[in-house]
Amino acid sequence: MAKLYPTPHINAVPEDFGKTVLMPGDPLRAKFIAEKFLTDAKLVNNVRGIQGYTGTYDGTKVSVMASGMGMPSIGIYSYELYNFFGVENIMRIGSAGAMSNKIKVRDIVMGMGASTNSNFVANFNLPGTYAPICSYKMLKTCADIAEEMGVNYHVGNLLSSDVFYNDNENIPEMLTATPAWSKMGVMAVEMEAAALYMNAARAGKNALAICTISDHLLTGEATTAEERQNSFTEMMELALKTAVKLDK
Repeated sequence: MAKLYPTPHINAVPEDFGKTVLMPGDPLRAKFIAEKFLTDAKLVNNVRGIQGYTGTYDGTKVSVMASGMGMPSIGIYSYELYNFFGVENIMRIGSAGAMSNKIKVRDIVMGMGASTNSNFVANFNLPGTYAPICSYKMLKTCADIAEEMGVNYHVGNLLSSDVFYNDNENIPEMLTATPAWSKMGVMAVEMEAAALYMNAARAGKNALAICTISDHLLTGEATTAEERQNSFTEMMELALKTAVKLDK
């Protein structure tokens, strides 16, 4: 039998991870969550600087590991976690740019679905158009906890964009595409959820993307990189409480 561990991207064994893994894009955000919220947090992966930690929160074993930026990156890490390390639930916790005047900077959005301009789905050889969606159980659990916490949240469709910069103009590609997507009710744009949802579906596992609005593509309001790394604590606590409930 071929050796399964370590994988090319994760130097760990299944016992190193909890049932649920929180995945911010930024390794420093993973480190921040582990140090601020987890008890007895242990570094379980640091291949290519993609920091992964496992500890306990409210007595429940929980892991947090960075995904890197973009669908190819989260596609690799979520695939390995689902298929080799026995992880059941992955929650993307990141930032997103709002496309709706109903949504404000620092609000939380939960991706019921994830539209995309990516060709990631071609990997699955489907004879039509696939609609990536989250796990209903994870979404309901998270939304119920958000109600209890009094969090200002929105549920709907995200756009997972494959690119940030337009080839023709030195402005964010997602800004030029905003009117077309927003008129279809898309709440916000980010760069990972669709691939995560597809990998979860293929593996028979569960996924949910919850994002804090870091900037607004209609108003121009934005947070700093430091704020995104360290201050989105409401989203972090919401995700951790969801992980605890999912473990029961």
